[in-house]
Amino acid sequence: MAAAPGRLPRKPYEKELLRLQGELVKLQEWVRAEGARLVVIFEGRDAAGKGSAIKRVTEFLNPRIARIAALPVPTERQRGQWYFQRYVEQLPAAGEIVLFDRSWYNRAGVERVMGFCTDEEYWQFLHQCPLFERMLIESGILLRKYWFSVGLEEQERRFRSRLEDPMRQWKLSPMDTESITRWEEYSRAKDVMFVHTDLPTSPWYVVESDDKRRARINMIAHLLSTVPYQEVGRPRVELPVRPPSTGYQRPPRDLQKYVPDHAALLEGADQDEDRPGGLAEE
Repeated sequence: MAAAPGRLPRKPYEKELLRLQGELVKLQEWVRAEGARLVVIFEGRDAAGKGSAIKRVTEFLNPRIARIAALPVPTERQRGQWYFQRYVEQLPAAGEIVLFDRSWYNRAGVERVMGFCTDEEYWQFLHQCPLFERMLIESGILLRKYWFSVGLEEQERRFRSRLEDPMRQWKLSPMDTESITRWEEYSRAKDVMFVHTDLPTSPWYVVESDDKRRARINMIAHLLSTVPYQEVGRPRVELPVRPPSTGYQRPPRDLQKYVPDHAALLEGADQDEDRPGGLAEE
């Protein structure tokens, strides 16, 4: 078995990421101009790098076109709805992109493993999901599904990193830690899910994510390769000539409340100094 590739160096990573993000902007403009509808699903184990990948995808996109759907725990009313109903409400209209940070596949993963759904609800989901996705695709939606795969040791390392970082402790919940003791149960649930939902019309694409940099580059490059987008010309925008003043005078500054100049406290600091603590890349 071939050894896993090493971590992608920062310099080529940042250079290629910026190039790919430029292509994502072109993709966005094509979606807008063509009235296309693109849905991208991000699934995988806890701490597999889904969130940080989504951040890089959306960094330069227009939030009015590209939207993240990260749904909270369903309300009591939503529990009484058809399971897919609250996800249907998040689907894109013409000219929009929706990125699902976890999706309807919660039922095949965490709900199954943690006992949040009945056996009947679970098997009904596995039966209905391919039919549901077929309807989405037949309606013209471009559906892409990515599974971020992380190794057991790397997942635990990331959990410990979050536990020790006060800026990221919020990302670690009791549900996350359960995934350590239920590793094999989640593995079996994922395998069964793939058997039923990894189909020619809506396949799963696995992203090896022990190296987050490599995972982001690979996922974005693949997404771009699967959508037949083209560069769309935009109207040239020119700044107008500012008209001459008509005598407007600004009110005295002391009539308004200004935020204190906190930045003045930083003057004289070494601008090249590394950030304190060397914050981990997320």
